[in-house]
Amino acid sequence: MPTLSRRYEPDLPSEGAVPAVSALTDGTSLDAAVPLWRDYLALTKPEITFLVAVSALAGFFLGSPETLDGWRLLATLAGVSLTAGGSGVLNHYLERDLDARMRRTARRPLVTGRIAPERARTFGTVLVAAGLAILCPLTNPLTGVLAALTVVLYLYVYTPLKRVTKYNTLVGTLPGALPALGGYTAATGHPGAAGWALFAVLVCWQMPHFFALAWMYRKDYARAGYAMLPVVEPGGRSTVRQTLFFSLLMLLASLAPPLMGAAGWPYFAGAFLLGLGFLRPVFRFYAAPTSAHARSVLLASIRYIPLLVGCIVLDRLLAWLL
Repeated sequence: MPTLSRRYEPDLPSEGAVPAVSALTDGTSLDAAVPLWRDYLALTKPEITFLVAVSALAGFFLGSPETLDGWRLLATLAGVSLTAGGSGVLNHYLERDLDARMRRTARRPLVTGRIAPERARTFGTVLVAAGLAILCPLTNPLTGVLAALTVVLYLYVYTPLKRVTKYNTLVGTLPGALPALGGYTAATGHPGAAGWALFAVLVCWQMPHFFALAWMYRKDYARAGYAMLPVVEPGGRSTVRQTLFFSLLMLLASLAPPLMGAAGWPYFAGAFLLGLGFLRPVFRFYAAPTSAHARSVLLASIRYIPLLVGCIVLDRLLAWLL
């Protein structure tokens, strides 16, 4: 489950200590100015949780060809959001020492001591348990198992691999894509071909998204000892080649549901246009791997998933109305 960031900063020098606390212009501490509830919210990684919930929504709509079970959808979104948020909190807990080494993460609540690690661990555990307690009885056990598997893969496979191998990003796509499949199984009770197609889209999407982010912050990742591809192979050719490859694969995977009869031509047209639009910044990044071009890829990836989900929802609504 690669990290998504809405804060875009230029490359930072690797020399010198990273300050954990900044001062405001009036001399007060930045830590003291942040309400406690916002710190707890930040621990849940709300941007990632939102995309996880949106991908589950896509899976649920894709798996509901005739009618929509509103209560089951609500339970799915609540359960998936809670488990995703809890995973984010526990990831903060596990990586708090490494976060202290990077500029973009040095002001996180656990790094600065605004929230005690033990409190964060309890908070994250409660959120995950609450999410699973909703999913298992109110959707179906399979969806609960997929959510639990997502948590385990994210925290205990992907997270430690980030310091071991450059292939950690590929492994991280699995927990990042499972919520979309979970949304489908919540609606159908089984992982069908269309559910796996959506899973493939999310797997492929995460690669250019995270490669762009890792390229922008490669000095930060190097400082923390992460084995990200742009750190291990700083020339950038492997990064841009894989970004282009997975972007093309994502476009092809996004066109599979209509060919399977799981979506209509309105979705096909929307997915095709979105994929072409996504490729524009990717080709620029391929031609010239600069931080500015990487930022364009990252912004395009942030827009892509909600817009693709909008195509799925619109396609389904048109099918129900017509």
